[in-house]
Amino acid sequence: MISVLILTKNEEQDLPACLESVSWCDDVHVYDSFSDDRTVDIASSAGAKVTQRKFDNWSAHQNWGLTNINFKYPWVLYIDADERVSDSLYKALMNFKPENNPAVAYNILRRDFAWNGTWLKHAQISPYYLRLFRPEKMRYERLVNPVSLPDGPTANFDGFLDHYPFSKGFKYWIQRHLGYADLEAATRLKDIDGGTSFSLMKALTSKDFTERRYHQKGIFYKLPGRPLIKWLYMVIWRRAFLDGSAGLTYSTLQAIYEYFIVLRTRELFKERHVKRPVSGDSLITASDKEATVVKV
Repeated sequence: MISVLILTKNEEQDLPACLESVSWCDDVHVYDSFSDDRTVDIASSAGAKVTQRKFDNWSAHQNWGLTNINFKYPWVLYIDADERVSDSLYKALMNFKPENNPAVAYNILRRDFAWNGTWLKHAQISPYYLRLFRPEKMRYERLVNPVSLPDGPTANFDGFLDHYPFSKGFKYWIQRHLGYADLEAATRLKDIDGGTSFSLMKALTSKDFTERRYHQKGIFYKLPGRPLIKWLYMVIWRRAFLDGSAGLTYSTLQAIYEYFIVLRTRELFKERHVKRPVSGDSLITASDKEATVVKV
């Protein structure tokens, strides 16, 4: 009834436990970005089907996978290598009866865990993710932290998807978010160039969590002092302090990540006005296309 899709890039550390949590499925697909560690060997040894494609950006990569991977079943559960299907989610999946609901995609509640095992219940910003869906009814937009756009109604699903973002340590988390900041900055410039508009009404009142989050993020990027606003939002409004020192530390890391995005966006704006010498004393201005290319 359900196929599983796992995205990987050098995930030899986290993949075994991830695969173990979906061992109930006879159609597991590992969608790999040409790992140079033992990721592919581990996947193959576990009986998973491996598809490889060079990563360009998140939405393009995910859209290609949903279109080109030959899933055995009509429904796909999409997870990352640092995520696990909990016992509660496993039970809900085993009792899944899609014929009783018109939804084409389901929101699953994700639990993010800190380095010390603390569930970041209050500090976690986006708890719901559309991770169970019919692949022909799903597409993604944005270069990073893509927005899920289902072609049809959605519903909530029982059970937790457990996430361990610090499984490889703080250094890896920071390095990864530096890369995310590059793509977030490029997305911000793309929105500006394209005149993308965001609705305050939808950001506040939309019943669709994904749509509401999309407009909230677009409006948030227009605000000054975003790193401080984000920290205050997480610590005070979302009461991250109730998660203890882990919640406060995670809120600070998220604020630093927001500052990475601010700095990278400024750099891209600056690159647009840099003049490059050609020959002799003549100068040309770097094109917008050159200024916004980001390598991943």
